Amino acid sequence: MRLVIFTEPQQGASHDDLLRVAKAAEDGGYDGFFRSDHYLRMGDGHGLPGPTDAWITLAALAVQTSRIRLGTLVSSATFRLPGPLAIAVAQVDAMSGGRVEFGLGGGWFEGEHSAYGIPFPPVAERFDRLEEQLEIITGLWAAPVGSTYDFDGKHYQVTGSPALPKPVQSPRVPVIVGGHGKKRTPYLAARYATEFNVPFSKIEDIPAQYARVRSAAEALGRTEPLAYSAAAVLCVGRDEAEVKRRAAAIGREPEEMRANGGIVGTPAEAVESIKRYAEAGASRLFLQVLDLSDLDHIDLVAAEVAPNL
Repeated sequence: MRLVIFTEPQQGASHDDLLRVAKAAEDGGYDGFFRSDHYLRMGDGHGLPGPTDAWITLAALAVQTSRIRLGTLVSSATFRLPGPLAIAVAQVDAMSGGRVEFGLGGGWFEGEHSAYGIPFPPVAERFDRLEEQLEIITGLWAAPVGSTYDFDGKHYQVTGSPALPKPVQSPRVPVIVGGHGKKRTPYLAARYATEFNVPFSKIEDIPAQYARVRSAAEALGRTEPLAYSAAAVLCVGRDEAEVKRRAAAIGREPEEMRANGGIVGTPAEAVESIKRYAEAGASRLFLQVLDLSDLDHIDLVAAEVAPNL
């Protein structure tokens, strides 16, 4: 099981905060440092200093780290046009020496759209736009150098694009699609993704969603194997008192997090929970760290959980 530190900077984090966490994750031997792509805090509080842009953050981290993989879980197709987004991700991939992964979803948080003047179409249109963006972005990356790329869709049209720059990773940056949808989500993952992620679910519900993606891949005649992953909140302590302290710091209850698939408890309990994710079919687990000031939390999991998986 590969472990990734996953952050939610819209809740209140500066770039310096994210850099410290990314370096702690890299020093601790984690597989990756990922962040959400949101522009508005969720829940109560001020969220100071305010939101940061995901791909600007990752561009900086690309040159401030050396080993760890970097990505979004997930960017919203409503935020950016597909052509400029393909350029930005390919550039960050080059800046990192080929360490970027690209998560893309349809977008769901209406409040952040109205807060920053971003159109928020109905859900069916958001899925249509997501599919067109996946087609365009992967198509731009895959087009041979010296050729041009064209696309004529309902929402986006591309004409005579030189399809540059290319990512460092060949043939493309790894693409992550995730979610709980039973029809279009599995189809989009099977058609475009290298990895499918189920976020914040009860562990017993995960195998059925993986099975839907496998069925969609079989129906499409896909031969390239997909990777499967999950995301879960992290709250580990050396004893129950430390677990409760960390839970209180993020405004959660240990039992509530445990009941919803969280990695919660002592290091030994965390190992057993992560093994259950592996048994469900996940090969990578995104650990949602909500208190970015608590670097000891990251160090504890690296030292006492990861070696026992």
